[in-house]
Amino acid sequence: MIKNVTVFGGSRPDDQGYAQALELGKLLGEAGFAVLTGGYIGTMEAVSRGAAEAGGQVIGVTCDEIEAWRPTSPNPWVMEERRYPTLRQRISALIDGGQAAIALPGGPGTLTEIMEMWNLLLIEVISPRPLILVGDGWRATIEQFFRSFDSYIPEEQRRWIIFADSVQQAVEMLTRG
Repeated sequence: MIKNVTVFGGSRPDDQGYAQALELGKLLGEAGFAVLTGGYIGTMEAVSRGAAEAGGQVIGVTCDEIEAWRPTSPNPWVMEERRYPTLRQRISALIDGGQAAIALPGGPGTLTEIMEMWNLLLIEVISPRPLILVGDGWRATIEQFFRSFDSYIPEEQRRWIIFADSVQQAVEMLTRG
């Protein structure tokens, strides 16, 4: 049963991206899921805020390397902080801590998180769990990857990536099992 949902996403969303992340957090909180995010700004803050305002549990997974690179601290909606020394440990904790993951739009960091989780699913290092990518941007990116490297990515490996058109659809996928 899914209890914790990890949310990946960018630290610099536009207004529409922030609103989308806020809505996702709200829907997850209302559905009784705890959310794990990177704990800082942008998408992470919006998801945390939405979940907290809906009465959900918010876990922020932070690290010393991020704070050394960019002076910041956990957002005010983080209820439980899980702190790690390195970014690599942080990413592992985000992947390991959720029984499902949802990726919102983001940059290189978000892409890294998606690819690492997908690879861990492929080689069965982590137990099977949903990896849901929200929006046309991820669909276009991953489908282009599939087309460009078709012979390297057999169909059975592609099944681990699930696409959702909206945050509402992503949460519905989790709640209906």
